[in-house]
Amino acid sequence: MDLKFSPEDIAFREEARTWLEENRPAEPRPNEWPDARDFDVAWQRTQFEAGWAGISWPAEWGGRDLSMLQQLLWYEAYARAHAPGLGVNFVGMSHAGPTLMARGSHMQQAAHIPQILRGEQIWCQGFSEPSSGSDLASLSTRAEIDGDDLVVNGQKIWTSYANVADRQELLVRTNPSAPKHKGITWVVCDMSLPGIEIRPIRNIAGQEEFCEVFYNDVRIPLTNVVGGVDNGWSVAMSTLSFERGTAFMADIVELANTLERLVEQAKAAPAPLGKGRAYDDEAVRVQVAELRAEVAALRALNYATVSRIARNGKPGVEGSIVRYYFSQLLQRTQALGVDVLGASTVGPERFSPWARGQLNAFRASIAAGTKDIQRNIIGERMLGLPKDR
Repeated sequence: MDLKFSPEDIAFREEARTWLEENRPAEPRPNEWPDARDFDVAWQRTQFEAGWAGISWPAEWGGRDLSMLQQLLWYEAYARAHAPGLGVNFVGMSHAGPTLMARGSHMQQAAHIPQILRGEQIWCQGFSEPSSGSDLASLSTRAEIDGDDLVVNGQKIWTSYANVADRQELLVRTNPSAPKHKGITWVVCDMSLPGIEIRPIRNIAGQEEFCEVFYNDVRIPLTNVVGGVDNGWSVAMSTLSFERGTAFMADIVELANTLERLVEQAKAAPAPLGKGRAYDDEAVRVQVAELRAEVAALRALNYATVSRIARNGKPGVEGSIVRYYFSQLLQRTQALGVDVLGASTVGPERFSPWARGQLNAFRASIAAGTKDIQRNIIGERMLGLPKDR
């Protein structure tokens, strides 16, 4: 691993820290729509106007085109400043935009990439289906070619932000006779088209970020197909690969911040039996020490992963290790917070920050590949174990 900070890197880190401290939103992100979307769009626009949007994007598309090391420094500074996440801009910035750069036509790139960067076009991802979650290639939403259009029928589920999105990266089956990885097409879907029905799903934390999306004879122009008809699996793999890399560093630093916030509150909160403070309990301090050590180990692992990507230009199996390990540590940290702080986690709202954090942490081991899928990837591709049947 070679991660040496040059004077230029150190100056960049200080520039990033200063800008974030001076410009991050003072108010927390609202929990309800459409206020949450408005908040995310405004923050994205602020970053764009200051030249901080799309730090990994090529300069030709308005990005910063930063090195891997500078990206890492940015994400650490971002988490250190407790700046808000991408929110509704996540799919556009992390998936759709980079995929269109790599696989889209010039017309498609011009129509969508600048708007994504400015926060003017919100995207969602139409991949998962009720019977096709982890086995993405088994999807059954159909699209038949009729003249200059694809006519789409079917259903998607767990579609984050579909209720506030303008566009969708949609996977459909265009050739049911082909092997399941071959007859799939990746297409840009306008979420305002006739025949689209969106039903928000309220999760256990009381939020409505997930949605069901139904397609009833939805006509999408063939000019919206990215990468060619029946070649969508290849395009989808390009999309999913953008989930790995330096962006996870922000999550890891934020996890460390969450753990330290727990320590601060435990030192002030009364012990469950009313004697001393919660942090006086030796068992609590031992658990905190173990989590601190594991978060430090995860951070070192991610540094090594970033260094490796910087050398060979592409992510490897290590991304699955980081993702799996992170999901487990996040859930354990949030659960410890609720256990240690007890009644103090109950607030005037339906869900206090700690309770909401614990409930939201469950999806960390499901999204973008369940913990079992990540284990299979690690076992088969790194350890050489027999494939799971």
